[in-house]
Amino acid sequence: MEASLGSHLRPYLSHPFPQELEEARRWEGARDVRPLDGNVRRWGGLLLPNNPPYNTGAFRFELTFSPNHPLEPPCATLRTPIYHPSVDLKGRVCQPLTSEAHWEPTTRAIQVLQDLLLQLDSPDPQRVLRPKVAKELQERPEEFRRRAEEHTRLHAEPRPDPHA
Repeated sequence: MEASLGSHLRPYLSHPFPQELEEARRWEGARDVRPLDGNVRRWGGLLLPNNPPYNTGAFRFELTFSPNHPLEPPCATLRTPIYHPSVDLKGRVCQPLTSEAHWEPTTRAIQVLQDLLLQLDSPDPQRVLRPKVAKELQERPEEFRRRAEEHTRLHAEPRPDPHA
């Protein structure tokens, strides 16, 4: 496979997972980022949204890398239930950055996590996996916010101490 790749992609085949994992661990937008079950291609952690209606909780995520990473995008999933137009009931996320059409092998894992947090902080009714929730966000934003806050209160994990 490597022989058929352009020389500009060869450096990415030996992906620096340890460096990217360390970079994600230092990022203030998440806590407890680590390989799951000792698998460096499957990370977990907590996302810490900054803005209402999600900023009162922490949301467990999973980032899974294919064996062909970085030539193929990782898959981000939220394990904590969330009332959000871009996240379906199974935790799948509408994230254009990680779509086949937009993926670039030079994109770092931290950029995927930052994009995911940005989506939580600023729900976009154009990135839709739950049409009814998106319609509510557009037509009845106060009702959307009330439901999202209640859902966060019921399902999100407590936010970790920022000094820990």
